[in-house]
Parts: sequence; structure tokens; C-alpha cells
Amino acid sequence: MKRVLIITGPGGDAQGWGNFEVTQTLSNALNSNGKASEIAYVNTMGDFLKVIDNHRYDIVWSALYYITEKEDIIGLNIDDDAWLADKLDHRQIPYIGPSAQTMKDLINKTATHRILNSKNISVPEHHQVDMGEFIPDVQLPAFVKPSCESRSVGISDESVVQNKTELQNRVAYIHKQFEQPALIEDYLPGEEYTVLMIGNGEDQIFIPGVVTVKGGNNGKFPILRSDMRGVGITKIGNPEHSAEEANALCVQAVNALNCLDHVRVDMRFDAHGKLKIIEVNGIPGLKPIKSWSPQMFTLYNQSPEGPLEDYRLLLNKIVDSALTRYNISL
Repeated sequence: MKRVLIITGPGGDAQGWGNFEVTQTLSNALNSNGKASEIAYVNTMGDFLKVIDNHRYDIVWSALYYITEKEDIIGLNIDDDAWLADKLDHRQIPYIGPSAQTMKDLINKTATHRILNSKNISVPEHHQVDMGEFIPDVQLPAFVKPSCESRSVGISDESVVQNKTELQNRVAYIHKQFEQPALIEDYLPGEEYTVLMIGNGEDQIFIPGVVTVKGGNNGKFPILRSDMRGVGITKIGNPEHSAEEANALCVQAVNALNCLDHVRVDMRFDAHGKLKIIEVNGIPGLKPIKSWSPQMFTLYNQSPEGPLEDYRLLLNKIVDSALTRYNISL
């Protein structure tokens, strides 16, 4: 029986797959499906180092990119000493998910765009504006969001700006509210697609989905606000078109970024019907039924026992993919 050490902390909901209740559900699901998991809640790097040095396990699975006291936002961390995957790499400890460098590239959307754009992979036109920097001339309407958040944090109808005054006000809001750079992108008015990647190498699978929203929950624009995530308002459906195109774009992105085990690539159609990647999520949400990864897995792998059994199978597949990558016998 393989032992999985699950790491979470104050930032587990903002950074990772969900809050402590979701982490307990995840742990229970692994324990009921042939694994032995243990949760460690860490508040400091000292806590984390004690845990990994004093517990027995075969692999680590962390809901945290780095140690933080912030519970509501990811924030901008420039202290490399706080990134957990760096510590695991240094100790040569197996862990689930992308490497520390890839995690740093994924959480910074500007870095993600830069890497993908350098390889001619489709992303929106974009500009990062640091605090105190001049705002460049951009095509309007534009879309403004924090450069280092997830779960649609910082996104509302006001994120779509129609003129220079709205642009300046929204950039100032991002700087003040989140204390991080603002990312200005082309506004993409089309459908939102997402593609789930599970596994590695020849065993990798890609699952495409289209994001749908229950009637009446959109505001002025068809965008996903933070209050619409993880509460059952958004659902993933089977794409009626462009599924192969979405999968191909996801394959390009995960290869360019060196993604591993379990990531999700979000994309939207622009005004001309072209898919463009808007984000690559290195620690996708794992709330049963309501998070997108479980929804997508059920969409294509529905079992007679129902979605909670699908959830257990999804988690098992993610863990097994990482164990196999490290040549740890199943």
C-alpha cells in the first residue's frame, strides 16, 4: 500500500485544490481506494521541513505552491526559499505535479504567456503593468486581471474595460487590492473551453470540455467571476465543436511548459473564432462534483457507482501517474 503525504495550509484554497474540508475528502477517497494518505497542515516552512523529515511516505502531494499566511489570494511571492517543490527537489523527494520552476511559470500568467508565445502557441495579446509603470496603448475593449491569481480572483464585469479611463481605474484597482502587477489582455468574447491533462508520456490523457453557466448568473459580459467558481454555477459540457483543436492546443502548452501528472489548460475563442490559452492551472480544483477536473473526468469516464466513485478513480489515476514517473512500483 503506497503512502501519500498530503500537504496543505492557510493558502490551500487560494493556491490549490480547495479548503481543508476538500483536502479531507481527497484523503478519505485515496484511503478508500488502496492508498494510505496522511494530511499535514503547515503554517511555516519550519513546519513543512519537520513534516517531510519525520514522516514515512512514498510520495508528497501538496495543495500549496509556497508557504503563505494569506487565505483568500495567492499573492505575489518573490522569495524562492518559500517554494515547497524546491525543498522537495533538494531532498530528492518524489511529489505529484509539475516542478518548482514550472509552478513558478504557471502561477505567473505573464510568464506563461511569454513562454507559450515564444513557441508560437496561441495566447492573447498581453501587457504586464507593474505598480508605478506607464500603461501602454492597447486595443480596446481589453481585459484586466491580477497576474498571479487563480479561481477568477479579481475578475468582475469591471475587468472588461472599454476606454482609457476604465483601463487606468482597473489597473489601479489591481495594484491596490492585490499588490501585484496587472495583466492586460485582449478581451476574448467567445466560449470558454478547458482541457484536463492527466498522466505523463504515452499514458497521458486529454479531456476537453466547454464551460457553461446556469442561466441568469452572467453579468454584463460572458466572463467567469470568482463568486461563480466551485459553487455549482459553472458546469462542464461536451464540446459540440473544436474539441480536437482544444486538445491539440493543450498538448502544445503542456509540452512547452513541462507539465506533469495533473494540470488544466483554460482557453477562450477570440472575436474571430480562434482559440487562445488564457491560463494553465498547476494545481486544479478537486472539490467532488463541483470542481472542473472531477466534472470532466465523469463526463468521459462515468461509472455505474456514480460521480463519487469517478472521483476516487480520478485521484487514483493522478497518484499512480506520478508514482510511475518516479519508477515506484504500484
